[in-house]
Amino acid sequence: MVMIQLRARVAFLVLPLFVFGAPADEPDPKEATTLPNGCRRCCDPLDSHGSSEVTPSPAGRHSSLYPMPEVRPYINITILKGDKGDRGEPGIPGKWGKEGAPGERGSQGQKGSKGQMGAPGDPCKHQYAAFSVGRKKALHSSEGYQALIFDTVFVNLYGHFDMFKGKFYCYTAGLYYFSLNVHTWNFKETYMHVMHNDQEQVILYAQPSDRSIMQSQSLMLELRENDEVWVRLYKRERENAIYSDDVDIYITFSGYLIKPSLE
Repeated sequence: MVMIQLRARVAFLVLPLFVFGAPADEPDPKEATTLPNGCRRCCDPLDSHGSSEVTPSPAGRHSSLYPMPEVRPYINITILKGDKGDRGEPGIPGKWGKEGAPGERGSQGQKGSKGQMGAPGDPCKHQYAAFSVGRKKALHSSEGYQALIFDTVFVNLYGHFDMFKGKFYCYTAGLYYFSLNVHTWNFKETYMHVMHNDQEQVILYAQPSDRSIMQSQSLMLELRENDEVWVRLYKRERENAIYSDDVDIYITFSGYLIKPSLE
């Protein structure tokens, strides 16, 4: 047991020698060892060359062993930065670019709110017009031009048809419809015009015949306020006449407003 303890102590003392190695004698820097071929060891001092030996100063030796680091100045730009300047003037606008392709049609918007009520219309302005008149008596044309006068009223709204002159006077501008119906006379010519002011618009005509017949004509006219519409007989070489028997009504002239103008 004592022998084992002794061996352990000896091993504890000898172990550092194997780990760290035995201390070696460091060469003196002042002693420069020169090999026979003139080479030097890397551990020799730099200034030990030749036969002349110069003892380096402590400062030089210190500087050679510990080189001074390179000093580079650094300036903090943020410290030197000034206040923000005023905003500059806008530059010249550039050229217009190319026009792009048209976009897709957007979705339909919501229905708007109801608008305000409009101003009231003219109370004296009638938006309706209609008349229908007839004649019981026959008529022979005795002049070149003769207005057809009527003696029976079926409808004369607001009195726009003048029974004494046989003319309809327009008080409401717009689109009107007119119709004329007559009965021809045997062996006599029937020649009539529907007139707009002083201009012939359409003709109602029947040749002389041994039979009397009913003839009709109709048209639509765009009238302005104060225009006149009436029927005129025209006598030529032959006798011009329309038939009636003083009892029944064979001759009628009617008209009414279809649509008033927006003016």
